[in-house]
Amino acid sequence: MAVTLTAHPSLLREFVERCEMLRRRLASGGSAETRRQLEDASYTLCVLTGTRQLDTALSAARWQLADAMRREQPLRH
Repeated sequence: MAVTLTAHPSLLREFVERCEMLRRRLASGGSAETRRQLEDASYTLCVLTGTRQLDTALSAARWQLADAMRREQPLRH
């Protein structure tokens, strides 16, 4: 039986927000330090989501966050 590990939603949320913020900074003329920080955060998010590219990692993290919210708040009738 295969076991799938997922990161805690708060950790995923933190890295999604960090990557998005650093991308915006870099797009508006960020420094080499900003680029390095984005590379580090991207790498970590890829590891957390089991992916290899930032866009894929962001999509996977958002899906995992939505799934976690659905499990926390069951549908009410």
